[in-house]
Amino acid sequence: MDQHAELEGRRALVTGASRGIGAAVARALAERGAAVVLSARGRTAIEAEAEALRQRGAKAWAVACDVTEPAEVDALATAAVEWMGGVDILVNNAGIASSAPLARITLSDWNRMLAVNATGPFLLTRALVPAMMERGWGRVVNVASIAGRVGAPYIAAYAASKHAVVGFTRAVAAEVATKGVTVNAVCPGYVDTEMTTDSVERIVEKTGMEASDARRRLEGASPQRRLMEASEVAFLVASLCAAGARGINGQAIVLDGGAVQG
Repeated sequence: MDQHAELEGRRALVTGASRGIGAAVARALAERGAAVVLSARGRTAIEAEAEALRQRGAKAWAVACDVTEPAEVDALATAAVEWMGGVDILVNNAGIASSAPLARITLSDWNRMLAVNATGPFLLTRALVPAMMERGWGRVVNVASIAGRVGAPYIAAYAASKHAVVGFTRAVAAEVATKGVTVNAVCPGYVDTEMTTDSVERIVEKTGMEASDARRRLEGASPQRRLMEASEVAFLVASLCAAGARGINGQAIVLDGGAVQG
C-alpha cells in the first residue's frame, strides 16, 4: 500500500466500484489508509476488485446493490456499518449515460436516468450523513459530470440528472456546513473508461464514423486534446476526503483540461 496514510482509520463506501472511476476511487482511498466497501450491481466484478485491494493489504469488502432500490440501499448501508463500524466517506459514483434527440427520449429512459444518477445518491446520502453529523466528521463526494455544469445536444436526460446531482450537493452541503461534514461534486469531462468506449460505439453506430475518429472527437472536447484518466478523478476525490479539505464544501469541481472554467 502507499506509504502516506492520510485517511488511516477512515471508513469509505464507494458505489459503481466495479470498474472505471469507481474502481480507481476505491484504490485511491485504500492506498491512503481507508477501509473500503465497494458496491455495484454485479457481485463478481466488485468481489474481484475487493480481493485485489485485500491482496495489497487493505481492508475491503464487496456488496452487490442496485442504488435505485431503497431496500438494497438500506441493506448496503447496514452492511457497511456492521463491517466497518460506521461510514466516514461516501462516494456516490454509480451512474449511467445515454444520448438521443429530445423527441426520442422515452419517459422510461428519463426516469431510469434520474433514478440511477440522482435518486441513488439521495438515498445513500440520506442513509449515512446523519451518523456523520453525530460524529462530527464526514465526507460525501458525488461524481457528477461537466454535463452537470453545461448543456449539450442529445443529452437532455443525462444533463438533467447530473444538474440534479450538483443542486443536491450544494443544498446538502449548506445543511451540514456546521457539523464537520463536507459535500462536494466532481465534474469530469470525457474519461478514458468503459463508459466513454460505449459513447464512441454509439457515435460510430449513428454516424458511420471510424472509431478512431470518434475517439478524437471526444478528445477534442478538452483543450488538452485528451481524455481524462480515471486515476485523475480518483486523486481529486481522495483529496476532497482529506482532513485538510474541510473548507471545501458545496463545490462542483470540473476536471476536463480547462474547457469549462469558473
